[in-house]
Amino acid sequence: MKLLLKEDVDGLGNCGDEVEVKDGYGRNFLIPKGKALLATPDNLKAFNHQKRMVQGKVAKIIAAARAVADEIAKATCLVKKKVGDSGKMFGSVTAQEIADLLKGQGVDIDRRKIQLSEPIKKAGEYKIPVKLHSEVIAEISLVVEAEKEEPAPVAEQEVAQEVNAEGKTEE
Repeated sequence: MKLLLKEDVDGLGNCGDEVEVKDGYGRNFLIPKGKALLATPDNLKAFNHQKRMVQGKVAKIIAAARAVADEIAKATCLVKKKVGDSGKMFGSVTAQEIADLLKGQGVDIDRRKIQLSEPIKKAGEYKIPVKLHSEVIAEISLVVEAEKEEPAPVAEQEVAQEVNAEGKTEE
């Protein structure tokens, strides 16, 4: 089935591309979701006319995405996570946390644009891609530092043991 994409579809093509897909994928997903049209001569003609009208808007969108990419390139995110004695991190750094850190630096992006293959579970420096547009991909510099969990001071432990011992004798 030949379709004309109305928007960018990951792994398939960009807006305006004419693509060949399996019938079920086109009929059951792309067309009902409004992501594609059948590639008939009438639809091609109408889409090309609309595409000429929209090209100026697309250039503005790409320029805005590049401006955000420049801001992201300047920003460095620092995350401190607690680690245990064995060096294992409690929790992980997720795309949502990175988006919140960037928001704190004045860069507001959707967490789904941050392309983490899996949450970060080790301390270190990372370069994380952010897909702002099909033509604009920025990189975030992320530093994850290990924060050792401090054991309770010995004096506090002794006081806690004494309180527990006194409480048991009164019962």
